[in-house]
Amino acid sequence: KLAPNVPSIVPYVRACEDAGADALSLINTIPAMVIDIERRRPVIANGSGGLSGRAVHPVAVKVVHDARAVTKLPILAMGGVYEAKDAVEFLLAGANAVAVGTALFSDPGVVAAVHDGIADYCARHGFASVAALTAEGLQL
Repeated sequence: KLAPNVPSIVPYVRACEDAGADALSLINTIPAMVIDIERRRPVIANGSGGLSGRAVHPVAVKVVHDARAVTKLPILAMGGVYEAKDAVEFLLAGANAVAVGTALFSDPGVVAAVHDGIADYCARHGFASVAALTAEGLQL
């Protein structure tokens, strides 16, 4: 699982390939901090933690897109998937599979909804499969 907080993901993707990776998992959380202004202390006991959820989604989509440009390795994308649209963005950016994480805390049914939404998107746009959607990819 590669972190997004680097100037370019490309050297890390290549290092993973060179080391014999079978696939890539993108992305990890982004370092973040929230301060309780009344107590004047960080909300998290150790000071900071990882930002996840909707806020990281655009960052994750870009990292997946940049990684896909330089590798044929399968990519598992994650970060801010709350609905089918989010997953489809990852697939168009070059991901082969999509994970749902933080959204499960508030909606245990989100995975089924995302799955059904991806299937609907593929049907509406004439894709025979998710693999076909990923293969055609982003139209720049």
